[in-house]
Amino acid sequence: MKTYLIAVLALAFVAFTAPKKVKLFNGKDLTGWKIYGTEKWYVDNGELICESGPDKGYGYLATDKFYKDFDLTVEFKQEANGNSGVFFRSTIEGTKISGWQVEVAPPNHDTGGIYESYGRGWLHQIPQSKENILKPGEWNKLRIRVQGDHVQTWLNGKAMVDMGDDKIAKANGSIALQIHDGGGIKVRWRNLVLEEL
Repeated sequence: MKTYLIAVLALAFVAFTAPKKVKLFNGKDLTGWKIYGTEKWYVDNGELICESGPDKGYGYLATDKFYKDFDLTVEFKQEANGNSGVFFRSTIEGTKISGWQVEVAPPNHDTGGIYESYGRGWLHQIPQSKENILKPGEWNKLRIRVQGDHVQTWLNGKAMVDMGDDKIAKANGSIALQIHDGGGIKVRWRNLVLEEL
């Protein structure tokens, strides 16, 4: 009986402490997200689409909930000019965002790098030797891990960024997808899964 009780308690402890995985996108609608700006966000065939609208401005789709420490995987496919990104620990007023972007961009434009909007600009750009990891016009898998001051990114399983930053350490906020200004942008997203750390 004592052994059985220990086993049950051990399983309960594991279940209680196991990382919690969250599907940020349900494949049906934008439940759990908020649109900022006038650009287009919609669901098509179980995929989340971001597309430039007539205003050709910046647009964001942000989670209702804040996520500070997490391990996030997303898949994206750039159908047209793929200048987009995934923000973390971000807050938004109108279409002005505070936070850090993991770049999603056309070839040779630092996909997987870290950019601070309305702040220090590029914190980590991607070396030319890694620019061939992006698969234009195909599905790509981006992984972002943020814990304390430590930020890591991977693109299609290849390490892109591993850095620490005191300013990032102090922040908290939403996950947000971006449409860059300028028009002509269309990106498909799917399998947005976050593990809280």
